[in-house]
Amino acid sequence: MSETSNSLKQLALQKFKKNFWGVFSFCFICVIGLISIFAYAVAPDNSQYANQMHLAIHSKPPGFKVKLLSLPSSIKNEQNSLSKLFFGVKNTGTEIPISKHRTDSENLYYTEYTSDKLIGVEKVLSLEKFPNYSIETYIIEKTFVFGTDKYGRDLLSRILVGARISFFIGFVAVFISLFLGIFMGSLAGYFGGRIDAAIMWLINVTWSIPTLLLVIAITLALGKGFWQVFIAVGLTMWVEVARIVRGQIITTKEMQYVTAARALGYSDFRIITKHILPNIMAPVIVISAANFAAAILIESGLSFLGIGAQPPMASWGAMIKDHYNYIILGKPYLAIIPGLCIMSLVMAFMLIGNALRDALDVKT
Repeated sequence: MSETSNSLKQLALQKFKKNFWGVFSFCFICVIGLISIFAYAVAPDNSQYANQMHLAIHSKPPGFKVKLLSLPSSIKNEQNSLSKLFFGVKNTGTEIPISKHRTDSENLYYTEYTSDKLIGVEKVLSLEKFPNYSIETYIIEKTFVFGTDKYGRDLLSRILVGARISFFIGFVAVFISLFLGIFMGSLAGYFGGRIDAAIMWLINVTWSIPTLLLVIAITLALGKGFWQVFIAVGLTMWVEVARIVRGQIITTKEMQYVTAARALGYSDFRIITKHILPNIMAPVIVISAANFAAAILIESGLSFLGIGAQPPMASWGAMIKDHYNYIILGKPYLAIIPGLCIMSLVMAFMLIGNALRDALDVKT
C-alpha cells in the first residue's frame, strides 16, 4: 500500500514538473515569500514600514534622483540585528532632500530641494554636528526606482514591505480555513444524521452572507488591525473546505478499506485521520490554492476600504486607496504598480492551483 502511495506521489510530481506555468508560478511564489520574509534586507528604505517621509519630493516619477542629507541623532538605536532584519530600523535621524551644498571651515550650507523649479531656502549647520566623519559621508544621491508616493516615501520599498501582508494573510487564512473546514466537514460527512444537518445549516447560513460583508462585520467586532484581518478572512473561508471534505468523506466511507478498518475495531478518530483524510486531500489542496488567491483579494479590498492593515503599515490595497485618484492626475503608476503586484500574485496562485488539479487528477 505504501509503495503504491509513493508511486502515485511520484507520478503526480512528474506531471506537475511538466506543467510550465505551474512550475513558473511555484518559483514566483517562492521568490515573493523570500522577499516577504527579508523585505527590510532588500528594500532601499529599511525603516519600519518603509515610512521615511520626504514631503518635498512627493509623487515623483520612477527613476527620480535626489541628494539626501542625513542629520545625526543624539538618540541611540538599541535594536538588535534580528529586530532590524525582520521589523525594520526605528528612525532616529532625519533625512533632508537638498539640491546643492557647500562647506567652509566651520559650517555646512545647503539648499533644500523644491519642486516646480523654485529656489529653495539656504540653511546653515555647524560642522560640529558631523563629528569624526567627512561631510560627504552624510550626503548620498538616492534613486527612487518606482518613484515616490504622495508622502515622499520610496514606492519600491513600500511595495516590498507590503508584500509581507498580502503573502502571509494567505497562509494564516488558509490554515484557519483548513483547520475548521476539515474538522467540520469530517464530522458532517462521517457521522451524518443530526450532526450533518446541524453543520450543513451552519455552512448554508455562513455561505448566504456576502463574504466581504461578513469579513467587515468580524473585523469591526475584533477591531481594526493586522491580525484581526487575518483571523476574519480565515473564518469566512472554511465553508468551502467543509463542503468538499464532507462530500468526499460521504463517498469514501463506504469503501472496502474503511469497512475493514471498522471491522478491526479501530476508533472513528483513527479511521478519519489515518485512512480517509489522506485519500481525499487532493481536492482540498486544490481549493487551498484558490483560497490563497481569494484571501489576498479580500485583504486588498479591506485595506482599500480602510478597515484592513492600518497606517503606517504598508499594504498593497491601502496603496491603491491612497493613490487611485492620481490615475486622472497624470501619475497612474502610483496605483497601477501595487495593482499589478496583487494581480500577479493572485494569478500565480490560480495557475499553481490549476497545475495541482491536473497533476492530482487520477483519471489523467
